[in-house]
Amino acid sequence: MAEEMQHEFDTLLRSPLWRPRDLGKPLPGSPHANSACLPTWSDVIAYEQNDPRVLQRLQTGYPRFFIHPLVERFFVACAERLARGDEFCHAYPTLSSANRAVESVRRWSGVEGRIAAWREGGPFVVCLPRDVQKEARKHWRHAGEGISSRRAEAELSGSAEPPAREAKQAIRRQIAALTGASLEHVYLCSSGMNAIYTVHRATQRIRGPRPTVQFGFSYVDTLKIQQDLGPGVTFLPHGTDRELDQLEGLLAGEPRAAIFTEFPSNPLLASPNLRRLAQLAARHQVPLVVDETLGTYVNVDVLSAADVVVTSLTKYFHGAGDVMAGAVILNARSPLVQELHSALEAEYEDTLFGADALRLLQSSRGLPARMQQINGTAERLCEYLRAHPRVAEVYYPKYRDPENYAAFRRADGGFGGLFSLLLHDAQRNSQPFFDALRICKGPNLGTFFSLGCPFTLLAHFDELDFVERCGVSRYLVRISVGLEDADDLLERFAQALARLA
Repeated sequence: MAEEMQHEFDTLLRSPLWRPRDLGKPLPGSPHANSACLPTWSDVIAYEQNDPRVLQRLQTGYPRFFIHPLVERFFVACAERLARGDEFCHAYPTLSSANRAVESVRRWSGVEGRIAAWREGGPFVVCLPRDVQKEARKHWRHAGEGISSRRAEAELSGSAEPPAREAKQAIRRQIAALTGASLEHVYLCSSGMNAIYTVHRATQRIRGPRPTVQFGFSYVDTLKIQQDLGPGVTFLPHGTDRELDQLEGLLAGEPRAAIFTEFPSNPLLASPNLRRLAQLAARHQVPLVVDETLGTYVNVDVLSAADVVVTSLTKYFHGAGDVMAGAVILNARSPLVQELHSALEAEYEDTLFGADALRLLQSSRGLPARMQQINGTAERLCEYLRAHPRVAEVYYPKYRDPENYAAFRRADGGFGGLFSLLLHDAQRNSQPFFDALRICKGPNLGTFFSLGCPFTLLAHFDELDFVERCGVSRYLVRISVGLEDADDLLERFAQALARLA
């Protein structure tokens, strides 16, 4: 398996999937790939519009947005065994996660679902009438708690879960060593959203049902968890010092359950004033939750400021694009650590499937060296693009809030591998540039191979006017830099820009 995957990555570095003929192919070529090729701007729009031309060619997709084929097969098997009438089925690893899915659907639609066990000990199957498929998919996407493709594969074949206790311990030790956290304060989750959702529930347990604060523009489902799976949120989308002043007044007047932020943010790579944010949170005894997925443990140290750090291990930590996983890390020096630890112990369930943990451990080795190469290539590419006459803006931590980023940048850390760019005359130039760019195209980030996507269209297609008011252009192109030769990658961007009239 390791040799096959290495060959696949070597092939994608040299010969990416970017042409129209590559539409729908898995990225990477793994049965458990997290992404599929959407090679052109029009393909992305067609995908968002549920155009059969695109949907019928998709062999997989990002697992929270697109039900993986193996998971879909298991859902069908569940329906054949357990459904009544026209019910459909979703499957969750634990009874409590299935109950949360039923509760969300009830809250949004008024429809009462039911739960049946696939076998003793789970998975637990949520059975619902077909007219609430939209609500069920919404919970599946936001919560990140559904079964993984590897678990579905095992259930379909009747295979036992492989023992992975030692692998999970090794991953936790690796994270603890990289962050300086205590091992007891590192929790593994089945996805990054599962990590955030678990922390959100834990903070509600401590503070009672109270709204939260999202400081700065965030990844779409982080905000949706707070909006739709809790008592509400105050959204301060720009993450500026002015909004810090606004937050200070807000906290003085109304208790909040938690403050969520990203360092840096997705997709604008902004870095909030984390020192002042931490001071405000401490003064009002509100847990500060920082998502450092884009910064990575290698580049930044945000645990020194945060009460809780959350990470999508799916991205840079894994790197290979065929595992979903996440992590929660508590700051042992936080005055709130005992409260948070107790609340997490009450809410947390280890639902990371054994086969996923084994794959994650295998692929995460060598993270520091891998990130150093990615850092170097990304910085060089951003310098080139920033000076190019066709490029209006490059969003990258080196240029956005550099003092805030520098305050938490590690001595040997870089600026990460993700950036976004906006072209001059973006309405006219974004599509031809993207279509001509010879890198893999699709959702996800942090993989060994570079990935590009029209991020705003993919993540916010139904709210484009709203996100543009938050400072995020609908023509934004987000790039995740991989391990390609730097000269070769720069030349690919130069050729795509040269295609513009």
